[in-house]
Amino acid sequence: MLKKPFSIVAVFALLCLACLAVVLFYNKTNALTFFIKPYHVANGSNHTWLIKQRVPWFWEMESKVSEADKEKIQTLARTDKSLAPCPETPPNLVGPLHVEFIDNRTLDQVRQVFSSSLQNGGRYRPPDCIAQQKVAIIIPFRNRHEHLKHWVYYLHPIFIRQQLDYGVYVINQDGEGIFNRAKLMNAGYVEALKEYDYDCFVFSDIDLVPIDDRNLYRCFESPRHLAVAMDKFNFHLPYNAYFGGVSSLSKDQYLKINGFPNTYWGWGGEDDDIYRRITYSGMSISRPDHVIGKYKMIKHHRDLHNEPNPKNPDKLGRTRFTMRTDGINSLKYKVKEIVKDVLYTFITVDIEAPPS
Repeated sequence: MLKKPFSIVAVFALLCLACLAVVLFYNKTNALTFFIKPYHVANGSNHTWLIKQRVPWFWEMESKVSEADKEKIQTLARTDKSLAPCPETPPNLVGPLHVEFIDNRTLDQVRQVFSSSLQNGGRYRPPDCIAQQKVAIIIPFRNRHEHLKHWVYYLHPIFIRQQLDYGVYVINQDGEGIFNRAKLMNAGYVEALKEYDYDCFVFSDIDLVPIDDRNLYRCFESPRHLAVAMDKFNFHLPYNAYFGGVSSLSKDQYLKINGFPNTYWGWGGEDDDIYRRITYSGMSISRPDHVIGKYKMIKHHRDLHNEPNPKNPDKLGRTRFTMRTDGINSLKYKVKEIVKDVLYTFITVDIEAPPS
């Protein structure tokens, strides 16, 4: 009586084991790929932005995925286990660059140039090796679209030649209150980590373009000051403690100094505060030499609502005492909107700026 049901159960169990073996085999070889399925989420201000969720490919109809999309999906889902690390010195660097800020250049033109090279949000990773580091490029921003088109035009090719696994995050200050560069950079650090496990963070002003691609946008054993020789300063460091323009810190270095100060409203002081945080934390600054570390600045007038603040220099004398309470651990801001462009991720934030 029980023999027939037992046989059925045994056959079913064998089929289950076979299916499990197939699934484990495909997981091991990464043949089961995933694609990115978008959906929208509202924040507290009723703004929405695109969030990405990993979904098995077989949940969607085959007809909805084009051959080009399938190729991108395979690239996104590929395993790095079969790839060797990228070389310490990227092999395709060209050295000194000719940089010219052409007035009739447009963002649409730049998008066309890089549409096939970049993933949405200004993301890229080398296809044939594992990058040395995962780098978030963070740009404090407001009303500088004229500069942005030049920055992305010159910097994306440099990053690609440097074989970075990187993403570009433009952190736009909402409203017309007093500008706060350091607080925007703190917000960029937090927002970038929501998307990817970056281990290096490069903080860059939007008006600075390197003129030598051997100046590596990555992190080093010490916090790195990259913009050491700007044309604005006749290609010389203005003073030894200068830490402005472009710098990089690893995640550990950034957390060791408690991020950047949030209280420097208006122009001036925050770079010197960051320099002091680094030295007070027992670290030193590293720099490229004055040949490799050259930069060209896009000329412009000082922004409205970013005038020099006479109160900022007085804060520097208290950095040793304020750095443990004024920083990433006291950061407050609100995301208003996130826009994914092929060239960058544009994040508008309310940082509770006082009126100008």
